[in-house]
Order: sequence, then structure tokens, then C-alpha cells
Amino acid sequence: MQKAMREEPVSSDLRVGVQAGPELTFRKLKAFWAVAQSQSLTGAAKLLGIAQPSLSQQIIGLEQSLGYPLFVRRSNRMILTEAGVLMLRKAEPVLRGMQDLEDTLAAYGSGQRHPLRLAGVESLLRTILPEALRHMDLDGTAECDLLEGAPADVLEMLYSRQADIGLLAANSISEASTGFLQIPIMADPTVLAVPESLDLGGVARIEDLAPEAQAILGASIQIAFGTQHSRRIESWFSDMLPQNRMTARVRSFETALSMVRAGLGICIVPALSVGPSPGVRLYHAGLEPRRIVALIQPAQHRTGRHAAVVAALQAAGSAMRLPPIEPLPPLLARP
Repeated sequence: MQKAMREEPVSSDLRVGVQAGPELTFRKLKAFWAVAQSQSLTGAAKLLGIAQPSLSQQIIGLEQSLGYPLFVRRSNRMILTEAGVLMLRKAEPVLRGMQDLEDTLAAYGSGQRHPLRLAGVESLLRTILPEALRHMDLDGTAECDLLEGAPADVLEMLYSRQADIGLLAANSISEASTGFLQIPIMADPTVLAVPESLDLGGVARIEDLAPEAQAILGASIQIAFGTQHSRRIESWFSDMLPQNRMTARVRSFETALSMVRAGLGICIVPALSVGPSPGVRLYHAGLEPRRIVALIQPAQHRTGRHAAVVAALQAAGSAMRLPPIEPLPPLLARP
């Protein structure tokens, strides 16, 4: 920590006010927590809905009040010092407790409980959630607010307390950066989707296929999620089908599958995204499955309705029926 202070001092007068004791407020703790999660003033200001200069002043004021730096500034990133890591560990339970208190008092004042807010990616809300909701007991109320978004959006909604539980694939996020419990729901196989008319069973070489089939296998529709999973898919095509070229980049599994059904190419998708609609043939792709998890604050894991929702999601995951998936085609087998 001392080295970080020598490299990039935060202020020429950090120890002003030490003798008076630190001045910690809920507002400053929220500002500190948001910067720690976003690792940038820009992202934290957006998360809190305040101006960046105001947030910067709050952080500097907090550091001056404490007498030591909480962050090291590196380019556009805000990296926690050792003191910052310690403070984050102690601050999170306080913030969770205050948020629970605010929610409880607001519900008591209105005579109602706020709906349980569940955020997730579209393919999971569409498949797992309906079955879970049928069996869910939310302490006498079935009211549930569903929030759809990409994995990064789901994390942001959890961090900003806009959502109570997140439903997404653990493979699509950095596990070390979430700060939430990851409760397993199910494994979702990663599959190669091709037009239903394209039978790859028993085909050892691409050259053994008809020219029309070779053309379809040589075109790929890829999903632009910008995640680690997307990069793995690009590597898969490069290794397994080096002659393949990307002909379209889309933003949803549904769009990619519709193009496959139309005979415009092939794609790699999670099996859950396919649904019952005919028109595609699925093969195991030799990739690890999506690990579907529920993200939740540790303090909420065992509370009444949060625990009921997680249990219902796990039951739905266990009961989920996947579409038929054929073995990895011989032409994609590697020694």
C-alpha cells in the first residue's frame, strides 16, 4: 500500500482532519462501493445517477476524512488499495443492511411488499423462469418484477440494487468480480445448430458432402455478445472449420437460429435457446456447457422468499427438458 501511495499520491493533504476522526456517512459508503465495483468514476457515476465531479469530490473527501487512500488511480481505472479492500469487506454488510431496512420501511409504509425483482438474460427468462414461477411461493404473493438484459446489464442491476436475484450463465462473467453467491441451477449444453436437412452423421470429410451442404457448413452466424464465451466460439470455428467464414453477426440466439433454419449457415448456441421449434438439427460441439447460476447477495440466500425463488429455479432446472442432441459429427472429431 505504501508503494501505491508513493507512486500516485491522491492528495497533497490526505491527512487533513484525522485528529477529528473519520466522517463516514451512508452516502459516502455508497459512493465508495460504487467506485469499487465499477473500477471507474464514469461507471460509478452512471450507476448512482450523479455527476462525475460530485462523485470524485465525495471519494476525495472520504479519503481525506480517513487519512489514507482507498484507491490508486491508473489511467481510467480505480484500483483498491489494501485499505480499500478492507473497507469494502466491512462496508458491504452495512450497505446491505441499510437497503433491507429501506425496503422494509417502504413496504410497511405503503402496506405492501415490493415485488421480488429478478434480472436475467432473455433465453433463461423465457425457458427456466415460467416453470419456476408455477411452483413459487412468495410468502402469499406471486408478484415478481422481471428485468431482461445482457450479462453485464444483469450484474449492474444487482450491484445497484435494482434486482434481488440474477439469472445468467457463469461462463459469461468474470467470477472473481461479482461478489455474489453463485447457486447452480443447471448445465446447458453448447450445441452446433445446422439446417434440419443437413445430416452430418457418418460424414468423415467435408468433401464428402454435396456442394450445397458444403456452402452451408462454410458459413457461420455468430452472436456478438462481446463476452469470453463469444471469443471461445470464434476459436471453435477457427479450429474445427478453418474454411468457415462469418457471414452475419447478430445480437440474439433467436435471430441466429432463424437464419440457420433458412439455410444461410450454421451457428453455435446453448441448447436451451433452441426451443421446441423444428427446422434445425443439433450436434454436440465438444464445448463446455453453460453453467446456469442464480446470483444473490450472501445475506439474502436463506431469507424466506429469496430462498423460495432459488429453490424453485433449481427445481425448474432439474425438470428442464432439452431438445434432442446428436453426437459430435465425425468430421469434427479431433485425435
